[in-house]
Amino acid sequence: MRKHIIIALLAVLPLVGHSQSIFDKYEDVDKVSAVVVNESMFRLLSKINVEVDDQEAQDFMDIAQNLKNLRVFITEDKTVSADMEATMKKYLKSASLQELMRVKDKDANVRFYIKSGRDEDHVSELLMFVTGIKNVDMEINDRKIETVLLSLTGDIDLNKIGSLTKKMNLPNELNKAGKNR
Repeated sequence: MRKHIIIALLAVLPLVGHSQSIFDKYEDVDKVSAVVVNESMFRLLSKINVEVDDQEAQDFMDIAQNLKNLRVFITEDKTVSADMEATMKKYLKSASLQELMRVKDKDANVRFYIKSGRDEDHVSELLMFVTGIKNVDMEINDRKIETVLLSLTGDIDLNKIGSLTKKMNLPNELNKAGKNR
């Protein structure tokens, strides 16, 4: 019996060490533009030895040091967009994320979600989902954007989020993350 338990643990162990995101399936979809930045790249960024006089740049370096993954998926295809929304809803149910805020206007619907971190000033994940993009002059490789899905994981200090939004061109609404909780 003990032998079976050890074999089962050895079979499951590689799955525990290699965490994949539910959204990784979009990396290989032709109708999706993807940007994926992994922990190694963030570590490399944070180790660049540059004297920084700008506080925002220093805050960015501090945040980058604690990030694990950034995933951005963009599509113009309505079918892929519907699949992204279904996948996101499934993920929200299983990942214990809470809605931070919703913004709906004539140009887009934006939803922000967070997963709690080590204390009230930190989150372990920021998830942004944008749909219904209209009247926005944004194209990527001649594609008219329909949906954007962004997932940022790590130890994210909400007090320094402003520098992150500026340096990585993330939506300014994330600056309010620490204030609306």
